[in-house]
Amino acid sequence: MTPSLHLRVDVTACDRKRTPEHRPMQIAPAAGPAAPRYLVGFDLRRRPHLDADVLVVGGGVAGLTAALAAAERGAEVLLLAKSGITESNSNYAQGGVAAVLSMDEREGSDTPELHMQDTLSAGAGLCDEATVHDVLSGAEVAIDFLRAQGCMFDSTGDKVSLTREGGHSARRILHANGDRTGAEVVRSLTAAVDAHPNITVVDNAFALDLITADGAVRGVLYFRRNELFTALGGQTILATGGCGRVWRETTNPAVATGDGLAMAYRAGATLADLEFMQFHPTTLYIAGGARLLITEAMRGEGAVLKNHAGEQFMAGYHELADLAPRDVVTRAIISEIRRTGFPHVWLDATHLGRDFLHERFPTIAAASQRFGIDIATQWLPVHPSAHYHCGGVVTDSRGLTGLPGLWAAGEVACTGLHGANRLASNSLLEGLVMGHRSGLEAAAVAERPPRLRTVIPHPPTAPEELDIVDLSRSVRHLMWRHVGIERKGDALVTARRSLEFWSQHQAKGVFRDQAGWELQNTLLIAALVAQAAERRTASVGTHFRLDSHGEIDVRHLALVAPDAAQRLQSGHAQQAK
Repeated sequence: MTPSLHLRVDVTACDRKRTPEHRPMQIAPAAGPAAPRYLVGFDLRRRPHLDADVLVVGGGVAGLTAALAAAERGAEVLLLAKSGITESNSNYAQGGVAAVLSMDEREGSDTPELHMQDTLSAGAGLCDEATVHDVLSGAEVAIDFLRAQGCMFDSTGDKVSLTREGGHSARRILHANGDRTGAEVVRSLTAAVDAHPNITVVDNAFALDLITADGAVRGVLYFRRNELFTALGGQTILATGGCGRVWRETTNPAVATGDGLAMAYRAGATLADLEFMQFHPTTLYIAGGARLLITEAMRGEGAVLKNHAGEQFMAGYHELADLAPRDVVTRAIISEIRRTGFPHVWLDATHLGRDFLHERFPTIAAASQRFGIDIATQWLPVHPSAHYHCGGVVTDSRGLTGLPGLWAAGEVACTGLHGANRLASNSLLEGLVMGHRSGLEAAAVAERPPRLRTVIPHPPTAPEELDIVDLSRSVRHLMWRHVGIERKGDALVTARRSLEFWSQHQAKGVFRDQAGWELQNTLLIAALVAQAAERRTASVGTHFRLDSHGEIDVRHLALVAPDAAQRLQSGHAQQAK
């Protein structure tokens, strides 16, 4: 059931120094927490449905790109978006796209080999070196693809503007509209999708579960306008994004509740590297306000972190100071908060000048002004928040999962590119490269989906008195306290047991609305992350154990449903006579 990913690891990852000796390792999954196969009962004979050659679930950069690639290959494509098609993590990405361009566009002595070295270093020894080379080699083609869709990157004269972010040894980050790169990328891709005659978009479609029959994924069950529908696909591509809303403090929008991860797990897919949640070091920290991401590019342009005493502290934690990898900066901030007793640190960009700041970072300038902060004269209060999930559904180099008929691309997938810690701005690049690849590959093998007459009995109903909002808030607080930036064995056990209890009692049974299903997904993903974090006893990358012991486990820890093999078979989906 598991794709044969050969993962190359570096046993010296603890000191972040890469050596040329790597050992290929196979993923060996363990049994994860129990979960129902389907969240609701249904009868496909009585469900209205749509079908297509290729079904894409998710409207971020990976999903939009996959839809365009499949359509260009001649496939009829159906794209489901949980909210509006532009509401995704991709849309809010401020930093940019990491790419080493051709000689006439790049700056200084940057090379693809240097980009690869930076990625492997940030990944702390758990990257798949072949995947890193493969994805980064597609950078220039990905940028050309975006430009062909009308994406306009910032430039000076006839030369593209590049910036630098933490962990990068050169200026290689393309950006758009200052700090609105994600919005420009999504705008251009959305316009291309809307204009393509082979693509049908259904927005406000909440996907509940993958439908499996006869040993393959056949589509999804989704909820829209208070009614259940089915969408069937010859091939299905998951591009549902991440799970940042599992934690109390997060940069992610409300849609990022890990639905794709949960669906794939319930269907029997293998999930790996779930313990590696990247906490972005700098989000605007104002009581009662949304946790606005403060792009790493601001430090790339010269902004510096200071503690409450006004001291620049990063040089004492890493040789790259404010441009150290994200996990290092995040833990340094937490260390300073603990040492000073002050609830946050400061980001000082005042020396960069008003005109530059407002032109380069218009989103941050405007958002800060709403709280009465002038970034040209005042320091920004910042604190780490959950940002990007490095783990996900295991895929091969094409995006194919271990479940026939199912592909995954973007943040929901685990390709081996990020390892234990994502290098800044590699995520949009991966979404473009793997989205395009999975779209082409899925279209090449897609056939019209068969007619299904599946009937799933309805499970017992959930208690009517359950306060879904309160329990959801409790889950997020628990994850922040016990499975957050700093972890410890006894706290992880407490988290796992609490989540198990809530799942088996308060949230057991069938819900009738999106809030209840999101709660069930959140509980499942939280339990998976807690179990993975408990298994990995030594600190590495974004996973930091206060009680770290033993050598770094170089395996890529994976989890599957206890009866994963059986879940895919048609015996779990009775075919009506």
